[in-house]
Amino acid sequence: MRLTKLHWLSAMCAFALISGLIVHLIASNKLQPNSEKYQVLSQVNSVPMQVKEQKITALTIKLAELQSQVLRLNALGDRLADDANIPEKEFNFKQLPASGGPASNTFLVNDKTLEQLFIEIELFESKINYEEKQLQMLESLTFGHHIQNNGYLSGRPIAKGWLSSYYGVRKDPFNGKATMHKGIDFAGKEDTAIIATAAGVITWASKRYGYGNLIEINHGDGLTTRYGHNKDLLVNVGDVVNKGQKIARMGSTGRSTGPHVHYEILRNNKQIDPIKFVYRKGK
Repeated sequence: MRLTKLHWLSAMCAFALISGLIVHLIASNKLQPNSEKYQVLSQVNSVPMQVKEQKITALTIKLAELQSQVLRLNALGDRLADDANIPEKEFNFKQLPASGGPASNTFLVNDKTLEQLFIEIELFESKINYEEKQLQMLESLTFGHHIQNNGYLSGRPIAKGWLSSYYGVRKDPFNGKATMHKGIDFAGKEDTAIIATAAGVITWASKRYGYGNLIEINHGDGLTTRYGHNKDLLVNVGDVVNKGQKIARMGSTGRSTGPHVHYEILRNNKQIDPIKFVYRKGK
C-alpha cells in the first residue's frame, strides 16, 4: 500500500501533536517516571551529604557497641568454661567456629540501604542480649553450686580482735537495764577487716536502725548472718561472696560505744547463739 501526500501530512501532524503533549506533561511535572529503581536512586541522591555522614557515624557507633557486648560475652563464656573445666580446644571463645557449605549466589551488601542495615543490627543486638542473659543465668547456677560447697558456717567474722560480749541477757551499755543481746560482739581497732564466715549472697548492705551500717548474707538452708556497726561496706546487694572474703571495715556506727562488730546468726529468720559456730572447725 502506497502512502499519499495526505497520509504523510496526517501522520506528521499526529506525531507533532503527541510530541507536544509529552513535552507539555514533562514541563508541568505531571509525567513522573514510575520505575522503582529510579525512585530509590532519586531518594538516595536527594539525601544531603551531611545526613548520610550522620547515619554512617551512628552505624559505626552501633557496631562498636556490639563489639563491646561480644567481648563481654567472650569473657563471661571463658570464665564459665574454665569453672566447668571444659577443654580449651573444645570451647574457645577467642576463635571463630569452623564453618562451610556449598557455594551459593553471592549477596551484595551494597544492595541494602542504611535503614535496612540498622534494622538487621538491632535484631542481632536483641539476640546478643538474650544470649547474655542466658549466660548470666548459667553463671548464677554455677555460683549457686559454689555457695553450696562453701556455705559451711564456721570461724570468727574478724581478721583481728577479741570476743567482747556473749549472746544472752546482759546489762545494756546505754541504760544499764537487763536486756537480751541476740548476737555476740567482737571488738578491735577501727578499720579492722570484717570477713564473711561462709559463702553466700548479700541480701542487705546499708544502714539499719540500731545496727548502723549492716551487712546481711544469705547462706542457704535457712541460715543468715549479720554484721553490724561497720564503718565502711565493701559489698553490694546481690554480690556473691566467698568464705573469708573481706566485706566491711570495723567501725562504731549505729547504737554502739566503740569499734566492734555485732555478729548474728539466724536460722529461719530467728536469732540463735553464734558461739558454737565460732568455735566450729571449718571443712
